[in-house]
This record gives sequence, C-alpha cells and structure tokens, in this order.
Amino acid sequence: PGEITRPLVEHWLDDIVVVDEDAVADAMVLLMERSKLLVEGAGAVGVAALMSERASPARGGTRCVVRSGGNGAPGVGPGRTRRAPLRPVGVRHFTALTYAHRPGMAGDLTDFALDLSAAEPDCVPSATFFPEDGVVNQVRSALERGARVFKIHAQVGGFDLREKALDEVWGLLADAVVPIVVHVGSGPVPREGFTGPDKLEGVLRRHPRLTAVVAHLGAPEYDQFLTLAERYPRVHLDTTMVFTDFFEKAAPFPADLLPRLAALPDRVVLGSDFPNIPYPYAHQLEVLERLRDREPRLDDDWLRSVCWFNGHRLIGD
Repeated sequence: PGEITRPLVEHWLDDIVVVDEDAVADAMVLLMERSKLLVEGAGAVGVAALMSERASPARGGTRCVVRSGGNGAPGVGPGRTRRAPLRPVGVRHFTALTYAHRPGMAGDLTDFALDLSAAEPDCVPSATFFPEDGVVNQVRSALERGARVFKIHAQVGGFDLREKALDEVWGLLADAVVPIVVHVGSGPVPREGFTGPDKLEGVLRRHPRLTAVVAHLGAPEYDQFLTLAERYPRVHLDTTMVFTDFFEKAAPFPADLLPRLAALPDRVVLGSDFPNIPYPYAHQLEVLERLRDREPRLDDDWLRSVCWFNGHRLIGD
C-alpha cells in the first residue's frame, strides 16, 4: 500500500490540514441541505476544511473540492447532533421536508426522509415529488409506505403547480387527506410563471378538498394567501421565518392583516426551516408570543393552536 499513491501525494500535495468532528458534521449537513447530497464523513472533509477556514480557497481560477462516499446512516451522526436542541424547547415531533430542484431527485429524497423517520421516532414520515414521468406512482408509493406530509418548492423547482402531470397527484393527496407544504409565494425572489397565489388557486379550484399548507404565510403576498385560507377550509398557513427580526427586514407582515390572522386560529401552524436558520430556534416562538402586543386576540389559546393542536390534527402522533 502506498507504492503508487505516496509518490503522487509527495509530488502534488501542498499541505495537509486536520479538521475536528464537529466541522465534518457541519459540512455533511450543509451538503445535504444545500446540495441534496448524502456524503459520508470522510468524503466531506474537504468542504469541512474550507468551512472551518483550515484551508484557504485559491485566490484565482476554478476551485474544486472532491466529495466521495455516501455511507451515511439516517438518524445518526450530524443529524442527531443538529436535532438535540429541539426537545428542550418543547418540540415533540418534526418533519423532514425535502424538495427537488430538477427531475430524477424526488424519489431518492423521499427514500431518505422515510428512512430517517424509521430511524428517528420523533420524525414524521415525509416525502416530496416533482412533475416528471412516474410522479403519480412515486406519490402513491410514498403514501403506501406511510408518508404523512409532503413538501414541494415551486420557486426552486421551476414549475407551475397547475401542470397537467400533477393533476392526479393533487387528487391522490386530497383523497388521502395528507397535507402538502407548498412554497409558492414570491419570496425571497419572484420567479415569473412559477410563483404567486394564482398558481395555488388554480389547483384548489379543481381540488378544493386539498390540505395545503402555504410556507412562510405566503410571503410577500400575505393578503392574497390569507384570502385563499378564508375561502378554502383545508388551506393552512405556516409561520416559517415570518415575524422574526431577520424576516421583518425583507418581508414585514402588515399590521392591518393581524386581525385576519387571529380569525383563523385553526388554520395557522408553526413552521421552521431549522436547522438552516440565521437565529436560535426559540426566536420563532418568542416573536409569535409577542404578537399579542399588536393584536390581543393572538393570545395563549391562539398560540396553543398554532404550536400544538393544529399540527397534531394535520399529522397526528
């Protein structure tokens, strides 16, 4: 061993750096969350070296990091480390919401999420899909394997919810009464042809019994998505990032809409992009509690519904 590789390393290698396990864990999570890549620890050390500034990127030209190996097990390693803060703040169940940005990814992402739920009792069986050949069979299979919530991101995926390929999927989910978290609001960056309340409304006209959960309260089109929730009894709105100090700078929630939000206590659910958020998890809870100072009807009963009862009703134990 080493007869071939050692001379090559001695000739071409400029430096060797050491990274700790936490840095490797952070790199594995980043690759999964941002690139949708399941990379084992040894394969993520290059990214870990850059993230922890143990290695500096080249000053010019193309930079390349070699990633190799996918021997990562759902439910162990960095994922479990990242989930550790949830129990102390009262989280009893969480979803594993993934979404595809191109064809050929959704099936693998669903497999990963369902495997995670099998390994982690607190994780709700989750799934995703993409408008591509075989999507109906993929969704039907996920339902048969116990998926209790789905997620799609029309903005990132670059598709219209009203595409013909998805019509049967909406029917399956409506009949199964399984919620689908939909990012179709125009924030943070509008994507013409794919985002906006009219896309979801087009689906709801054909499938009014669909249990849809609009991510980020539909930011920045809060008013229009509130109207959909008022019009369709199974449309819900999730609070992901909304009202946080971070989000208020870019997409502040209008004060005049708070009474309408208070009038939908059974249709608002707690949401979070944890662990990919620029603030502590508890901050989302704190800002929701502070809403009573702006609208008295956003009281303890409203909070209990948002933080527990509505989610429990949608996804169960």
